Amino acid sequence: MHLTEAQSMVYNTAKRFADREIKPHVRDRAADEQFPLEIMLKMAQAGLLSGPFPEAYGGGGIDNVSYVLICEAVGGASPSVFTAALTVQLSLVGTAVFSFGSEEQRQRYLPQLLHAEKVGAFALSEPNAGSDPAALELTARRDGDDWVLSGSKFWISNGSLADLIIVFAQAEPGSRHKGLAAFIVDGESPELERRVITDKLGLHASNTAALFFDDFRVGGDRLLGKPGDGFKIAQTSLESGRTSTAACAVGIIQTCLEACVAYAGQRKQWGKPIAGHQLIQEMVADMATDCEAARLLTLQAARARDEGLPATKAVVMAKQFATEAAVRAARTAISLHGGVGYLGEYPVEGLLRDAIGLSLYEGTTQIQKLILGRELLGVPAF
Repeated sequence: MHLTEAQSMVYNTAKRFADREIKPHVRDRAADEQFPLEIMLKMAQAGLLSGPFPEAYGGGGIDNVSYVLICEAVGGASPSVFTAALTVQLSLVGTAVFSFGSEEQRQRYLPQLLHAEKVGAFALSEPNAGSDPAALELTARRDGDDWVLSGSKFWISNGSLADLIIVFAQAEPGSRHKGLAAFIVDGESPELERRVITDKLGLHASNTAALFFDDFRVGGDRLLGKPGDGFKIAQTSLESGRTSTAACAVGIIQTCLEACVAYAGQRKQWGKPIAGHQLIQEMVADMATDCEAARLLTLQAARARDEGLPATKAVVMAKQFATEAAVRAARTAISLHGGVGYLGEYPVEGLLRDAIGLSLYEGTTQIQKLILGRELLGVPAF
């Protein structure tokens, strides 16, 4: 798919930044499981955090194609940085505020997010509600001009360090998606209990937390949209997040491909570089084909969003294919590297663990296929 000169420039800028500022620190951040907040600030200063939002709110005014190219470049260096700084901060939280916030909320929160002055989180998942957001158990009860939240959230990226959190709650128990509401919650509130989740398989430098609300009071001015808009807010934001996550997966495949090409050219067996062996060539050829197919699907989804066309089918197709292709690519890369591929000294073992995470969050591969099936057949499976 043809890129404009401006789009190519955006990708090259993001790639140079990722190679210089992110890649050298990936191993250290994976070891201490700390997200480097200073990277988010540097991304903002480099113009990589402004996203496809209007300049009036501090955005970059770029198109969605340019945005997913940034996600590919950053995600190829560190899926953890991508998760915290791009898909959560911009695709989920930024989209929710821009698409459904009042003008006052947009003016207040978007510049803070896009300049990395505040870190955002998107609190949708719960211990008993993941793939079925309409089953949320956290309740929102109106009390005068305020709302009172009670319940818990789980698997919340940026959860323990976020300054503002989009929290989804059930305002009309028993009404499923019709009663969902979303609130902008102060993450630093002393009444909010936050617990870091550790020992994850991958995405080690992406902060993850459980949140606990015990009669937590939220002002009425923090309601996002109207009561009942919560499900629409979640789905709109997730469509943006799934598009960017597909782009991160493309970045993983590209990094695996580059690592394999380099290693195959220098590693010798049976008197010649392993690049000259047929099965190695097959592995690299399959990976390159997956990379190009995933990239084209992702760019197609982004372009549909830019043109204001219905994009659900294209988005879920890109997300499920690209993330599964990333898992395949990382697994193949480890095999091609042999024993050294199993060591942390090489990037591919970490990328496998991270790629598995991408195939789970913002809707598992199986959920993407059910959505795609509904789009194609016109019959919902859930």
